[in-house]
Amino acid sequence: RKLHSFTVMQPLKPEKDNPYCWFSLHAGGQYEYILVEKRGEKSDVGFIQLNRPKALNALCEGLMRELRQALDVFEADGEVGAIVITGSDRAFAAGADIKEMQNKTFQECYRTDFLAHWNRVSQSKKPVIAAVNGFALGGGCELAMMCDIIYAGEKAQFGQPEILLGTIPGAGGTQRLTRAVGKSLAMEMVLTGDRINAQDAKQSGLVSKVYPVDQLVSEAVKCGEKIAANSKLVSAMAKEAVNAAFEMTLAEGNHFEKRLFHATFATGDQKEGMTAFVEKRKASFQDS
Repeated sequence: RKLHSFTVMQPLKPEKDNPYCWFSLHAGGQYEYILVEKRGEKSDVGFIQLNRPKALNALCEGLMRELRQALDVFEADGEVGAIVITGSDRAFAAGADIKEMQNKTFQECYRTDFLAHWNRVSQSKKPVIAAVNGFALGGGCELAMMCDIIYAGEKAQFGQPEILLGTIPGAGGTQRLTRAVGKSLAMEMVLTGDRINAQDAKQSGLVSKVYPVDQLVSEAVKCGEKIAANSKLVSAMAKEAVNAAFEMTLAEGNHFEKRLFHATFATGDQKEGMTAFVEKRKASFQDS
């Protein structure tokens, strides 16, 4: 493994709920709740690990702020072609930090547009892969669904248990889950708080692949390497086209796709890719 070129992992005085906490020093400050590095043979996969083990990676405000910062760094890094987000073997993220939320008022939530900034993950131009082991509940399930691809460890569990706390999902759970698994299963999960396991998640379309726990992260990184080997510019266009399918009618989506397809012909990477195919050699994309 190669650490990010400007990342130095150092021990930190443990936070009160995290005796194993580490942080990463980088040009913009320090990370307390996440570990950040670059992985892959070419160091072209950004890697973010949620790191609040005692709290089962509960998504506190500080963690989400650091996640946004790390995503910004990787977005600006020309070497990075894909990003992997993971947690621990026990929990991807067991939910939002309830202690931070329990005393909030409606006025405060409405005035600050509470949870709106969580969408930063879904707004990344670079493909994001969630590698989910253990619990992905509530905000953790929502965070995974904001990613473009979900790989699950064979012991993963997904759920939206907010109803058991007297509230509903607030970071896309009712919307993304319904689009992923259909109305009936989404309704059942949201209204009962019941969880589904990794195999059910795969069968329903929530995740694309299931791996043994100890192979999950490496397989997610391999997927990231495959993506990063392609044109980063064209990958961003392809991601935009797929995401548009959830926002448009079929006719509008096909029109949008066609325009992006036409736009690739203005890139050097399209010329290189097709020329390499004709010449029966491997393409050398320049992201231009």
